[in-house]
Amino acid sequence: MELQVGVKVLLKNSDGLFLLIRRSPIKYPESPNRWDIPGGRINPGTTLAENLAREVREETGLVLSGEPRILAAQDILKVEGRHVVRLTYVGHADGVPELSEEHTEYCWVSLDELRVEANVDSFVKKLLEEGIIS
Repeated sequence: MELQVGVKVLLKNSDGLFLLIRRSPIKYPESPNRWDIPGGRINPGTTLAENLAREVREETGLVLSGEPRILAAQDILKVEGRHVVRLTYVGHADGVPELSEEHTEYCWVSLDELRVEANVDSFVKKLLEEGIIS
């Protein structure tokens, strides 16, 4: 079984709102139009922080400010022989996102709006249900 590590970040802006980005149905046919948070697999040989900053820049054009704080490590077991360990952070960024082809739209939402969003990534939803995101 192949082991991979991924990093994701729940970005919060100066207004206290969180960034959601909608997955492209072309890039992600298995979960079309689902709201997600920036992130992806790490490149071996570079730090987690470097990978997180790279993913945010690639997917949103935004720059992380300050030191992201880790919220959780989550197991994602894939049927095709992959085990992904996902490290989810909370970090800060301001600005207007410029999305890559991986995503079709974005929105900044309050914590209350995030809690009731039905079509959000299941791993983010789990952290919300556990009270880890506040």
